[in-house]
Amino acid sequence: MRLEKVAAKALERYNFDRYLMAKAVGLRAKEITEGAKPLVDMDPKEHKATDIALVEIAEGKIEIYVEK
Repeated sequence: MRLEKVAAKALERYNFDRYLMAKAVGLRAKEITEGAKPLVDMDPKEHKATDIALVEIAEGKIEIYVEK
């Protein structure tokens, strides 16, 4: 799937709140960079951590909750 479609699917999961999605991608990408194992079949040596995080969110592998 093209990255644009993945981003659109991930954005849909966050009710089109691009700021919330960007924060979620950033937090998960940091975890991956620090050694967390990806929840999708993507090698961190071949793909950017942000791309892996975006795919994980789009596929519903991780959920981010906002505290109010």
